[in-house]
Amino acid sequence: MISHSRLISGALLSCALLACQPAIAEISVGVVLSLTGPAASLGGPAKNAIDLLPRELDGEPIRYTILDDASDTTQAARAFRRLVDEHKVDVILGTSVTPSTLALVPIALEKQVPLLSLAASVKIIEPMDAQRRWVFKVIQNENLMVATTLAHMQKNGVKTLGYIGFADAYGDSWLAETRKQAEQAGIKLVATERYVKTDTSVTAQTLKLLGARPDAVLVAASGTPGALPQKTLRERGYQGGIYQTYGIANREFLRIAGKDAEGALFAVGPVVVASQLDAANPIRAVAMDLTQRYESTYGKDSMSVFAANAWDASLVLQRALKTALGNAKPGTAEFRLALRDALEGTRDTVTSQGVSTMSPTDHVGYDARAAVMVQIKNGAWRYVQ
Repeated sequence: MISHSRLISGALLSCALLACQPAIAEISVGVVLSLTGPAASLGGPAKNAIDLLPRELDGEPIRYTILDDASDTTQAARAFRRLVDEHKVDVILGTSVTPSTLALVPIALEKQVPLLSLAASVKIIEPMDAQRRWVFKVIQNENLMVATTLAHMQKNGVKTLGYIGFADAYGDSWLAETRKQAEQAGIKLVATERYVKTDTSVTAQTLKLLGARPDAVLVAASGTPGALPQKTLRERGYQGGIYQTYGIANREFLRIAGKDAEGALFAVGPVVVASQLDAANPIRAVAMDLTQRYESTYGKDSMSVFAANAWDASLVLQRALKTALGNAKPGTAEFRLALRDALEGTRDTVTSQGVSTMSPTDHVGYDARAAVMVQIKNGAWRYVQ
């Protein structure tokens, strides 16, 4: 028969060797991406970037759970709830397009889980009210990109502008900001047309644009669907300038648009032309590091702004996680709140696309350093501003 004292001694020994060691808390990160459907050219590069992320932080393991929303708003919302309810995630990255991400904003508030958007629209984080308190993004707002685009137009003598964009929240944001800033810049918006990302023809819209005879046309679209107006305008003989948005900054757009992409201009984050940046630019080192990591894994010229969006979100997240880990344990409501507060307190985080300093009224934190002007020349991106 084993004595009571020996049982206690054995228990203490076990505790000393195993059980009483501090438990390692696993950080759980949920990810919602458009890996199939019309936005797959955005979600694929983002997943590639996430696959390159570290799986531990200061000795704490990080688990990533990735779900596909099939470019569908309803499935995006379902995936968010599943990540929270079943996988007990501490934070969510996603999703790839603006309409689906907007559907996640109220759920982030409901579940009290921080959401780092991988879609671009300013509507995701503004106006900064109670509903958006749990939502952040490390992607430039349209006002910055529109200002950079219009400044280039002014320098090149553009006086009249045509517009064609998605008939969704992404297109709405770009059109509203373009209308506002174009008037201030002395550029007259002479025609506006819309289309759906699944459309196979924009001939009717293009003919209306041509009839207005604008000096330049702005296409507000993302992914491969942005190639449709580009190609149609050129095929119909349009000789003016064509400006795109940062939503087309991937190789798939270049492949689909082909020779018709030649000469197109757009404002985008510095990562797209990392090697062409001035050596003194602090963004260059981060952008080059990401580009080299990404292309060494996925091939030369495979780097995409959508990969950068995911990577940059992770850079901000990692800094915030370090702060939150000092205040609470992962897997708890206290940790999620501490993480939300830490994200809002981000200061001077250099990413591949800018320098982010967030605040209670600004959940992006980028300034003018986050935008450069790029032109497509010979099937490649060329820094022009």
